[in-house]
Amino acid sequence: MTPRSDSDWISAFLEAQAAERGAARNTLLAYGRDLKDAMAWLGRRGAGFDNAERAAIEGYLIHLEAADMSRATRARRLSALRQLYRFAHEEGWRADNPCLQIKGPSKTRTLPDVLSVEEAGRLLDAARASGRNEGERLRNTCLIELLYATGLRVSELVSLPVAALRGDPRMLLVRGKGGKERMVPLSPPAREAARAWLSHRDRDEDLARVERGTPPSPHLFPSRGKAGHLSRVRFFTLIKEIAAQAGIDPGRVTPHSLRHAFATHLLQNGADLRAIQTLLGHADIATTEIYTHILDARLRDLVLDHHPLARDDG
Repeated sequence: MTPRSDSDWISAFLEAQAAERGAARNTLLAYGRDLKDAMAWLGRRGAGFDNAERAAIEGYLIHLEAADMSRATRARRLSALRQLYRFAHEEGWRADNPCLQIKGPSKTRTLPDVLSVEEAGRLLDAARASGRNEGERLRNTCLIELLYATGLRVSELVSLPVAALRGDPRMLLVRGKGGKERMVPLSPPAREAARAWLSHRDRDEDLARVERGTPPSPHLFPSRGKAGHLSRVRFFTLIKEIAAQAGIDPGRVTPHSLRHAFATHLLQNGADLRAIQTLLGHADIATTEIYTHILDARLRDLVLDHHPLARDDG
């Protein structure tokens, strides 16, 4: 008998995984989280597990990439959907498997294409001129300055509480993955951008409170969306618009690009790898070590491009 709701699909699948395969509790919890996220996304588009087509599943994966989800997360969520639909097909709930022909994200680990210092500067200049009005330009400048100055994850940036920037702090308290907190220093340009945006933001909020009784937002970058703050997807598209204005290929620029640039530019200017690990909030130093490989590759290219004995003139 086909389950009545998507929640029932998930429950039946998890019960079978526990009973037939002896799946561990943490594995079941991970499956449940991943499938509930897919269920919610499909539901907002009027679809469900019983009628979702291949295009809908691919659309969900594109959404995850636009939200700057890691390759590992996207691969894991596709795997959960594949196993759910394999189970559903075996149970006779569906005659087809919409995940069957979908390829997962590539497992090849390549070095990130890091923006140069000059390109990061152009992106910052473009942010100052990007927006339909003064408020949007100040917000965009603040977003890009903070991202490049701190290397925050996009989810950490867009959800910053306004209280974190009150009082012109020299250090920013960030709540990262797993609720872990870390302190990151703020550069003078980032502090100036934050001051200018806060001043404008507060004036707008005061006006809205007087005219419409709108309560103040607790977020630095408020939005009318459900979360109450600028979404990761909106910032993903916004930074690409700014990149285009800066004359940089938008395909090379994501919120994570400036996180990579932050770390790489620190390293090439002599920063300690352990310090960069702390600033980025990496649990494992091995994750941070990719930036040494980026620097090694850049130095190798520098030698091959400019050393007289490396030239092939023949």
